[in-house]
Amino acid sequence: MRKGIGAAIGAALFICHIGSAAAQDVELRSLDGTVELEGNLLSYDGAFYRLDTVYGALTVSADGVSCAGPGCPDLATFVAEARVAGAATVAEGLLPALLAAFAETQGMSVGVERGDDGLIYLLRRGDGSPAARFVVTPGTTDNGFLALLNGEADIALALREPSVAEIRAAETVSPDDPPLDDRVRILALDALVPVVSPQNPIDALSLPDVARLFSGEVQNWQDLGGPDAPVALHLLSPGLGLAQAFAARVLLPSDAGLADRITRHTSAEDLAAAVAADAYAVGITARSGEGMARALPLIGACGFAQTASVDAVKAEDYPLTAPVYMYLAPRRLPLLVRQFLAFTQTDDAERRVREAGFVDQTLTRTPLALQGERLTNAIRAAGEDVDLADLQEVIDTLGGAERLSTTLRFNPGGTELDVQSRTSITRLATAVERGAFDGRRLIFVGFSDGNGPATINARLSLRRADVVRDALLAATDTTAPDRVEMVVEGMGEAMPMACDDSDWGRAVNRRVEVWLD
Repeated sequence: MRKGIGAAIGAALFICHIGSAAAQDVELRSLDGTVELEGNLLSYDGAFYRLDTVYGALTVSADGVSCAGPGCPDLATFVAEARVAGAATVAEGLLPALLAAFAETQGMSVGVERGDDGLIYLLRRGDGSPAARFVVTPGTTDNGFLALLNGEADIALALREPSVAEIRAAETVSPDDPPLDDRVRILALDALVPVVSPQNPIDALSLPDVARLFSGEVQNWQDLGGPDAPVALHLLSPGLGLAQAFAARVLLPSDAGLADRITRHTSAEDLAAAVAADAYAVGITARSGEGMARALPLIGACGFAQTASVDAVKAEDYPLTAPVYMYLAPRRLPLLVRQFLAFTQTDDAERRVREAGFVDQTLTRTPLALQGERLTNAIRAAGEDVDLADLQEVIDTLGGAERLSTTLRFNPGGTELDVQSRTSITRLATAVERGAFDGRRLIFVGFSDGNGPATINARLSLRRADVVRDALLAATDTTAPDRVEMVVEGMGEAMPMACDDSDWGRAVNRRVEVWLD
């Protein structure tokens, strides 16, 4: 190499992880011919070359350099590739619409071919030449994680978070790579809902009732105030992420196993259709696939009821919210694939999410005056630790403000924001930076569950609000505090969203809401 790296190339170099691509000799030259860099080409992603050189593995921007040698790619005909595997509900019901919308923004068209591993979505430029190839293998969440861990997928579509075993496997396979939690994006939101036939007179179920039904403890509707008729149980297939999420979040906390007689289904839509046709059936399915079945609200022992409304799912106020995850491989993806991932965070993509029956993540605003159910629940829960003065303070602070749909929660037992909340911080930061709240005031309001003394809970809720505000400030540019006033409040246990008689109820109540004044 001649006299080191010059300014034209030096700014574009950084150390990167060596992949397994076949290496070929190339020479990169700065456009003025003063700098040359030789090495084995590991990969080209449409924007950057990756070379194995005497200086180690380097990544060089294609802008400002020319490539010479037998291993140089043809830049004019380069085709970006991505392998996608996982949840069929997403791979078949949402991803194609997103790819089509993305192609439209790029002035491209999309064609579909059947390949050995699934469907191939081929994005073509205006002249008909191929620009990108997305190989999509529909299956289960288990399949997606397995393909990702084995290096057979670049993107895993999942309807649950990775298991402890999958996290450990990822750490074993790639100990120096970012953990799975740092390689995840939320594509959309869904929810687990109990469904019955429109002819079934039951109008609500509690989570303990759901656990008793699917463990076989309750076998006749009469035990739940319904007709004298046997219960027919329906669940999704065991390998599907939503079925696993149901087992982990409803059955395990109650120490309940599954009943022997359960009809399994490979899709949410099939399950809903079977339940809708049987007046004595009950199932657990996806909100996005409830079809002609009737979704029941979840009710607590204290009388609180939660339906899987759009606002409740967005805010995670509904206890069985189920985000749609995209877990990414620990390597640099081709430029066009990265552009697609960025597109999934746009308003156009959010519209496609809604059209596909999922819940989008667009920020919405709801004045306190339109939250009568919350106020009713707060009054109902008031007692020794929450008196009239506490409720009046809530009204005085938030009466003229609007609640944003973003609600922040933490991983169990810690002060680290959960996956969905980290995504929400990014969205809030984007909104702040584009001026959506200029001249306004963001109020971060912490709430707690009702366990322990009210004074301690108030301090804990204020501390959580501080954590969220600091996270947003860290994610925005340095001018954010000058454009938007950000304040914190700790309301303790004054506005519960659920009963405190269960782990999930307490978890729902421990939150930080964001209000706009």
